Amino acid sequence: MRGLVGKRVLVSGGSSGIGAATARRFLEEGSRVVIGGLDPAEVDRTVTDLAPLGEISGLAGDVSSEADVESLVGGAVAALGGLDVLVNNAGIAWREPFLDITAEHWDTMISVNLRGMFLVAQAVARHLVAQGRGGVILNMSSTNGIGGEADYAHYNASKGGVLLLTRTMAVELGRHGIRVNALCPGYIRTPLNSAIAATLDGDFVSAYEREHIPLGRAGLAEEVAAGYAFLASDDAAFVHGTELVIDGGQLAVM
Repeated sequence: MRGLVGKRVLVSGGSSGIGAATARRFLEEGSRVVIGGLDPAEVDRTVTDLAPLGEISGLAGDVSSEADVESLVGGAVAALGGLDVLVNNAGIAWREPFLDITAEHWDTMISVNLRGMFLVAQAVARHLVAQGRGGVILNMSSTNGIGGEADYAHYNASKGGVLLLTRTMAVELGRHGIRVNALCPGYIRTPLNSAIAATLDGDFVSAYEREHIPLGRAGLAEEVAAGYAFLASDDAAFVHGTELVIDGGQLAVM
């Protein structure tokens, strides 16, 4: 991708799954990377694994905590000497029928997936505005933010909120030269989705791939990482305020 060499990139939720694949992709593109993650040991393992590819460091913290977000963004700025790109990737998910969702479970989902998205994006945006050089913010939504899926009411609501947050940020931040977009992956093979699938029938994944994904397979974390890299690159210089769907045709199914 054009324009990614030397870019200073923060990847929240960067210690596993799509986030780790994205950190790897940016390093391969010649960017300098800081990853954030909830589990300090997992952050350290990912940094060690990716260190041969380029300049990378990591910080542990909870994106739903204002203090942790301040430390994450401040630490990334200190490590990289500023920021150019935020991959706002941290999130959680679990399966739960609407009638069984407790207020506590609702609040937890919204706190990480929407409040956390807002806190990290705002902290980075404030830095980018002060820095005065523009930048890119990429928020992780989902196909579940576009269409509802049973047993995921709290997750669907959080990801739908991310889309409108993204569009509003784009309206307000464009004049500062900050491009803002969202990614909407469909069913992707990640540790998070594997954990959910393990609680269901043994044939769930293959049946879902067969019945819901026209390409006939789940997506790969590396394929979502490629979407992040494209949207951060100069090749997407006029892409702003929208979402990139990466779903193998999942949303095309009636």
